[in-house]
Amino acid sequence: MPNDLSPEAETPVKFRDDVTVDLIKHSASDSDVLWAARVSTAGEQSLEELTKDPERSKGLLNYLMRDRHGSPFEHNSMTFFISAPIFVFREFMRHRVGWSYNEESGRYRELQPVFYVPGEDRKLVQQGRPGKYEFVHGTAEQHKRVVRAMEESYAQSYAAYQEMLAAGVAREVARATLPVGLFSSMYATCNARSLMHFLGLRTQHELARVPSFPQREIEMVGEKMEAAWAELMPLTHAAFNANGRVAP
Repeated sequence: MPNDLSPEAETPVKFRDDVTVDLIKHSASDSDVLWAARVSTAGEQSLEELTKDPERSKGLLNYLMRDRHGSPFEHNSMTFFISAPIFVFREFMRHRVGWSYNEESGRYRELQPVFYVPGEDRKLVQQGRPGKYEFVHGTAEQHKRVVRAMEESYAQSYAAYQEMLAAGVAREVARATLPVGLFSSMYATCNARSLMHFLGLRTQHELARVPSFPQREIEMVGEKMEAAWAELMPLTHAAFNANGRVAP
């Protein structure tokens, strides 16, 4: 009979090379920007924007974006459920203005053995000096080496974690052995203005006036969030792109 710490009793370790982003709830539309903007000149009559086709006022949306009148873009809300490696969340939570977060806790639940490994299309090699560098594809041997090293390290660290839990060590102590490649999950709530600022820094785009050099894994999250937002607020999204992807 195997004991509690034998390989047969351990939870199988899983590996992923993707991230997931689900739009959980929202109150966001292009008309939200318009009634907020028109209150400055129309007062209570600005409420009429709620029943009008926002397409007729896309010129105003473009003006607000171009001249960086940002506050009308804050009167909306989107909540996403995101599953990604912990190192992505540590970068993500540097965005504080206009964002709210709640992440799963290693103090209160046993963390599941799901870990990140880069896919074959992930560029592995950094060339150039800091501040002026680029990433290029590695060789098949380099990718194989990365995957093997990560999987072995993950399996070893999670086995140590489970051994400590089985010995009665508190979850908040045992979790210290786990790496930042572990998947976590969180709710992130933002408005269009704060999301545009995030996208301007965390995605690369041919229309961007200011170049950005994000880590690929957080860019993967940003791309999925942007796709959901573009469906909710297509005119605002188009104005964002037309004006260099700079948050107003």
